[in-house]
Amino acid sequence: MGLSALGWQAVYRLLAGQPEIAVERFFLGKGFDAPESADSQRELRLFPLMAVSVSFEEDFLPFLRALIAAGVPSTRTERPDYPLILVGGPIAFLNPAPLAPLADAFFVGEAEAGLLDFCLALKRAVFAGVGKQAFLESAKDMPGIYVPGLSKIPVRRVLAMSPDHCGLLATPAWSCFTGPQAAFPDALLLEINRGCPHACRFCAAGFVYRPPRHACMEDLQAIVEEARPPKVGLVGTALTDWPELLPFLRWLHARKTKFSLSSLRADGLTEELLCFLRACGIRTVTLALEGASERLRHAANKKLDAEVFLEAVERAARLGVNHLRVYLIIGWPWEGPQDYDELQAFLGRILAARDRGQGRKTSEFMRITLGASSLVPKPWTPMQWAPMASEETLVAAQKRLKDMTKALRGVALQVDAPFQARLQGVLTRGGEETFELVRMAATEGGWKKAMRLWADQTRDILDRERGQDEAFPWEVIHTGVSRQSLWREWGRAKRSLPTPSCPRAGCAECGLCGLDKWLQNDGSGPEPENSGPSAEAPADRSG
Repeated sequence: MGLSALGWQAVYRLLAGQPEIAVERFFLGKGFDAPESADSQRELRLFPLMAVSVSFEEDFLPFLRALIAAGVPSTRTERPDYPLILVGGPIAFLNPAPLAPLADAFFVGEAEAGLLDFCLALKRAVFAGVGKQAFLESAKDMPGIYVPGLSKIPVRRVLAMSPDHCGLLATPAWSCFTGPQAAFPDALLLEINRGCPHACRFCAAGFVYRPPRHACMEDLQAIVEEARPPKVGLVGTALTDWPELLPFLRWLHARKTKFSLSSLRADGLTEELLCFLRACGIRTVTLALEGASERLRHAANKKLDAEVFLEAVERAARLGVNHLRVYLIIGWPWEGPQDYDELQAFLGRILAARDRGQGRKTSEFMRITLGASSLVPKPWTPMQWAPMASEETLVAAQKRLKDMTKALRGVALQVDAPFQARLQGVLTRGGEETFELVRMAATEGGWKKAMRLWADQTRDILDRERGQDEAFPWEVIHTGVSRQSLWREWGRAKRSLPTPSCPRAGCAECGLCGLDKWLQNDGSGPEPENSGPSAEAPADRSG
């Protein structure tokens, strides 16, 4: 999986292309063996810089186990000298607090916007005999660098912005490793867009990757021409929003390059696009429903027209799609039996749309998989004030779904583990004290035992609604979206009121979330006044 992690590969390409820096790759081996270099079999602790990409909260445990196996002390206070452990990836700017006792520094934001400068400065310091603490003191206020206990906070997330337009992705990521060892052995992963304009209130990616940006088709074509892969995997949060999606897919098809897509929005699954996908052999389509009822979808700001969704299902069945995946989120704070009653009726309409599309064709039967995941209220979203559903509540909701779907022809149900969802909630919302939970998991035999020992702290982190002015541990970072706009969206979520998507014209035409002012400020002056916990919220201009 590590070889196919796209952000990690972008960092590798950025650093390995520099003649002054020697970069080697490490992965945790099976059985928690000490990691060895995949390039030279050297030991991890020989390197003065250990840069780790942390994409998901549950990566904390293998990360800590890798250090323990390599004989590297797991807290920064136990490592007064090199190695310097630098943490990057989404966790670094979503909530770095649980790893703050471990990491010497975090890189906050997009690697193209300053990571190389930090690494070159460290290289010069190491060769000049400068100690780690002296170096951290000198680097604590570099762009995108958060040194716990030293940096001036909040630290601004850094962005690699295009000078031409804030909606253009100037540096799309793409794979530099393919082959039989990779999770996607034959696919060149290619970043189509970063961020999402639709502002679904549960989605961290839609808030921490603002402004939403699309890649330029000519740039992507040049990458494919150079790599000449047998297959391209298109990566993005809103693929059908990219105006050049179909022309790019036609170009790939013309050069006999296979492709795969992540999930699509129902309103973007046009007749023309779906006909083309079927002609290319695509047999599975994934659509996101998110909320069990229209009320919950409004609360989530999921802009989904039920009739458009049903039309997409019917169209997919008519054109011979044989597997439809539908994603659903359970555990909303406002969820009740009536929402599941509405879902049951809507599933009946989905099956009726499938049957209309198939007509009398029995050889092209379309099976449906309903995937239900548990809501984890994430930092830097309007849901950061929300309580999380208990494990018992989530289990009960899953049972209702099982009872609902077991009699439906051709419908399968996939659910996540509520325990794992609650664990993710603790790790994503906790403060620095949460590192003790990770250490307990590493020494006490895993997450389940550690979570039992941590039951009281878990309830405080997850089971209560937060107050308007309560400070959050992740606010040592500033992602660019103002706290006031998030609070306003939390209030609108409670009232099931929608908010418009980000405008195509860019942040200058909007101003709702505060990112326009944040982008204008290069960090040399104070942050906009509405970025603090108790500042007055701006007028509600969203509807």
